Amino acid sequence: MKRSFAAAAGIAVVATLALAGCSGGGDDAAAPEESSGPVTLSLSGWSIDTTPEFQALADAFHEANPDITVEVKGYDATEYNTLVTADLAAGSGPDIITQKEVKFLPTFAEGGQLLDVSDVELPDGISGAKSYELDGTAYAVPYRNDSWVLYYNKALFDQAGVEYPDGSWTWDDYSDAAAALTDGLAAAGSSAKGAYLHNWQSTVQGFANAQSDGDILAGDYEYMEPFYDNVLALQDAGDQVDYNTAKANQLTYQGEFGKQNAAMLQMGTWFVATLIAQQASGDADDFEWGIAPIPQVDSKTAGLDNTPVTFGDPTGFGINAGIDESKVAAAKKFLAFAAGEEGAQVLAGIGITPALLTDPVVETYFSVDGAPSDDLSKFAYSTHEVHPENPTSNKAAAVQGILGDMHTAIMSGSKSVTDAIKEAQDRVANEVGTD
Repeated sequence: MKRSFAAAAGIAVVATLALAGCSGGGDDAAAPEESSGPVTLSLSGWSIDTTPEFQALADAFHEANPDITVEVKGYDATEYNTLVTADLAAGSGPDIITQKEVKFLPTFAEGGQLLDVSDVELPDGISGAKSYELDGTAYAVPYRNDSWVLYYNKALFDQAGVEYPDGSWTWDDYSDAAAALTDGLAAAGSSAKGAYLHNWQSTVQGFANAQSDGDILAGDYEYMEPFYDNVLALQDAGDQVDYNTAKANQLTYQGEFGKQNAAMLQMGTWFVATLIAQQASGDADDFEWGIAPIPQVDSKTAGLDNTPVTFGDPTGFGINAGIDESKVAAAKKFLAFAAGEEGAQVLAGIGITPALLTDPVVETYFSVDGAPSDDLSKFAYSTHEVHPENPTSNKAAAVQGILGDMHTAIMSGSKSVTDAIKEAQDRVANEVGTD
C-alpha cells in the first residue's frame, strides 16, 4: 500500500497512490432504516486519558451530526481484546468496536460478532482497507495507520560530529552512523549510545517482512537472518543497549530517546504525539529532533527519488453484529466520517497519523506545536510504501507467538540465528500449518 504525497516544500516527490482495496458502496447493499430521532452509539477504546483520538472523533462527529451522540467506553489496553470479547458474549458489547490489532479481526468476524460494512464508502488513497477484508467482505474500516520511521536527535548528532540522515540510508549506512555516533559521543564525554532498539519482535521482523516481501504464514523465515545479523552486530559492538540489559532494566523507548540516552530510534509515527507531549510536560528533555525514512536494504528504494518501504498495521472501526437495527445507519455514518477527510483532519490536529493522508492533512499534522518542520521529516511521514505487520488470517496470532519466541531466543543469545529460525519453522509447520 503506497502513501505518497508531495507534502514537503523543496522536495520533488513523484509517486503513485495505490488504492487500498476501497470498500465502495454496492448497489445491492440493503440500506438500513435511519432512526427518526436522536441516536446514542457506544464506542470501545482504551487508555482514554492518554489516548485522545476516541473522544476527539466522537466530539467532532457529534458537532457535525447533532442528533447522533457517541459515548466512549474505556477498556484496559493490555486486556482489550479479551474484555471486549467477554462483553460481546454477554450481550453488552459496544455498538462500534475498535479493532486494536488486525490479527484478531478474523476471530471477531468468524465468530459472527462484526457487521458487514462493505457498503461504507471510503476515500481514494486510504491506507489499510485490505487488512479488514475476509473473502471479499469488509468487516471494519481504517481510521489511522501508523508507519515506522527513524527518529534522530539533532543535538546528539551535532555533539558527535555526525551528519544527519538524508533519506538515502541503507541498513549499512545506519550501522555506520550508529558506530560513529557512539564513538563521537564518548569522545565528547557523553555515555549516550548511537541507537536504541526496543525489545519488540517487530523492530526486526517487521522490516524483514516488508523489505523482503516475506509471508509469515508460508513458514519459511530464512530471509530474516541478515536482519538479525545486523542488529546483533550493533549490540555486540556496544552501539545499542543489548537486549538482556534492556529487558532486565525494563527500559522504555520513550525514556531512552526522550532522555537522550540514544541518538536514534526506530519507532512508529504514534511516538510523534507522545514525544511532543513529553517535551512539553518535561518528561522528556528539550532538544531538536526529526524523523527520516527507515533505512532500506539497498538503493533501489532508498533516496528522495524513490519510495521507501516500511511497515505498520492500521487501526479500524467495526460494527457490533448485535447492534440495534435502528442504529446501523448512524454507526456506518460514523465509520465513513472517521475514515474520511474530516476525521483525518481531527486526528492530524492532535498528532495522530490518519489512514488518509492528503496534502491538507499533512499540513495540519506538521502545524502541531512542537512537531518538526524540516522537509525530510515531512517526506518520511508522507511518502512510503507501507506493508502490513500482520496478515488477516486466523493463523496470524499463533504464528506471531512462535516468532516472538524466536525473537527472544535470538536476541537473548540463547540460540543462534540459524537454530532459532529452524525451530520456529518446525513449530509453525507442526503446530499451526502453513499456507
